Amino acid sequence: MEIESIRHKALRRFVETGRPKGVIEPLRLADMLGLLRFAVSFDELGAPPNFGFHALTGDRKGSYAMTVTKNWRLTFTKVDEHTVADLDLEDYH
Repeated sequence: MEIESIRHKALRRFVETGRPKGVIEPLRLADMLGLLRFAVSFDELGAPPNFGFHALTGDRKGSYAMTVTKNWRLTFTKVDEHTVADLDLEDYH
């Protein structure tokens, strides 16, 4: 799966260089990003239950999230079956 764009500055640097400064749980994030990159279809993102993949609702409808920690989520939008965009690392609460 292709990652079209990344909003979070430190997350973008982590993806491009591997430097974990400014991101939380870098090992877990690396696993989640690996899943995003190597998933053949969007449906595969729900396979590991510990990542808590889910669709957002309300004013965030059309966006999706994966749980990094209790409060932090990796969020993104689905461009098509093989592309995500606006990847972000957000504090939900």
